[in-house]
Amino acid sequence: MAKFFTEITSKLQTFIEAQHIFFVATAAADGRINLSPKGLADSFKVTDKNTVLWLNLTGSGNETAAHILENNRMTIMFCSFEAKPLILRLYGSAKVYHERDAEFQNNKNHFPEIPGTRQIVEMKVESVQTSCGFAVPFMDFKEERQQLNAWAEKQGKERIENYWKEKNTKSIDGLETKIFEK
Repeated sequence: MAKFFTEITSKLQTFIEAQHIFFVATAAADGRINLSPKGLADSFKVTDKNTVLWLNLTGSGNETAAHILENNRMTIMFCSFEAKPLILRLYGSAKVYHERDAEFQNNKNHFPEIPGTRQIVEMKVESVQTSCGFAVPFMDFKEERQQLNAWAEKQGKERIENYWKEKNTKSIDGLETKIFEK
């Protein structure tokens, strides 16, 4: 059933690249555990066998960033909803990079330009687990939702930053996200 690996193999990377959705879990020392679905084509990249990047877009909260500042543990999960069943989990430690950071600038070329881009999250993968996924239902992918991109495009950079000030500076448990800190 479950198998552990010390790195992302080429076969597992191919599986990751074929998925339309992934889930990110983080937790601070106290408070709520955050589990978020993520998607959009080309927003997740395997950069080497033990490093992944994902583009964190504007959302109603900024839990991941706040949690990583306090406790950098992260789990990312992929599930096969089509074809052969499989659940893949990446376990590791993460860092959040903002547009002001050199690491953001060095890594933004891995992704298409997407309106409302808030951060790039880098995770150093410490272990990889696969499991059967026999109970995960079959689901057909229809298409990407365009609402977030359309909303962010309509807002423009200034209004997006105002939204971040209003909604993204603290987690729901009151932890700082440091989205504007230099």
